[in-house]
Amino acid sequence: MKPRQAQRPALRIGLIGQKFMGKAHSNAWSQAAKFFDLKRRIELGTIAARDARSLEAFAQRFGWAHSTGDWRELARDPEIDLVDIGTPNDVHAEQALECLAAKKHVACEKPLAGTLADARAMRDAARMAKKQRTFVWFNYRRAPAIALAWQLLREKRFGKVIHVRARYLQGWGGPKTPMSWRFQKKIAGSGAHGDLNAHIVDLARFLTGDELREIHGAVARTFVAQRSVAGSSRKSKSDVDDCVAFLASFRGGATASFEATRLAPGHFNDNTIEINAERGSLRFSFEMMNVLEVFDANEDRRLQGWKSIQCTVGGEHPYAENWWPEGHVLGYEHGFINQAADIVRVLSGEAPIVPLPDFADAYETQRVLEAALISARERTSIDLDSVR
Repeated sequence: MKPRQAQRPALRIGLIGQKFMGKAHSNAWSQAAKFFDLKRRIELGTIAARDARSLEAFAQRFGWAHSTGDWRELARDPEIDLVDIGTPNDVHAEQALECLAAKKHVACEKPLAGTLADARAMRDAARMAKKQRTFVWFNYRRAPAIALAWQLLREKRFGKVIHVRARYLQGWGGPKTPMSWRFQKKIAGSGAHGDLNAHIVDLARFLTGDELREIHGAVARTFVAQRSVAGSSRKSKSDVDDCVAFLASFRGGATASFEATRLAPGHFNDNTIEINAERGSLRFSFEMMNVLEVFDANEDRRLQGWKSIQCTVGGEHPYAENWWPEGHVLGYEHGFINQAADIVRVLSGEAPIVPLPDFADAYETQRVLEAALISARERTSIDLDSVR
């Protein structure tokens, strides 16, 4: 008798990219079926990347059956079911459009694209696809604490949301950081804004279940205009934002503030969001990713106070039952693994544990990012209905 896993239909993955996200995605696809009971077995088919010198070794290390320097081979390969895009922002659209045209499911890194026009083209192509599904790697949705916050807000136990306060602060992007594609507008589209604000805008939309209506004001600044080129004495122009902050309102009436920077020493990956509602508040910081802080104003006033909930109780907290005994915490990589498992669930006809963002969903986040940059440039409020 064949092992149960071998009897399941295969989902054969192709991945584009072998750097930071290539590692995170490769690990996720290789681990998901080991911890989640999935109806399809995951096969790591082909990885494509530009650096041919290191690609073969990367493929062997992470378990890919084949490697290629031509990403279009993934679109042409009839054995590949899903193409996962982990490349710089400027090529997301070209790669996604070709793979969708080749009848592949597509998963794509965030932000959806470097420009709103590219993001729109991706959304429209996904809409035209009849059988393919699309996914976007907003991986922080898959932290058990965030998934629990989503569940609590869906239960309406705290009433109407009044205010959202979100920030994403990192400190690695100072003047001594050399030039990379993340500091080039033609490749990245934006700086801290697309890299970091994209995540917290997605979390705000996801948790509240509401859409942004208006950007009331924004500020964007570039503080490091020149960066050294690695391996030389030359300097190169850095033309992306280093810091972006903006105020906004949701269609349901809640107000919101967002701020992002990679110039905040002492903040390593400070992705923090707080939701204030009529009868309570929720607060999450990724630097304490296993904890959800909750203030419940429904409680006896004598006993009210912030609770720190360790979201690692199997059977009670989202995703926790698939991992370790209670209190054995999860890390950064687990959000990607949880998302890979949910993608396989969807492609097996099952529901994900919490909703997955697709291209249409991620396009709404891209509209907010674009509106904030327009607001900063024109020094005025921007109605989201005017940004299409």
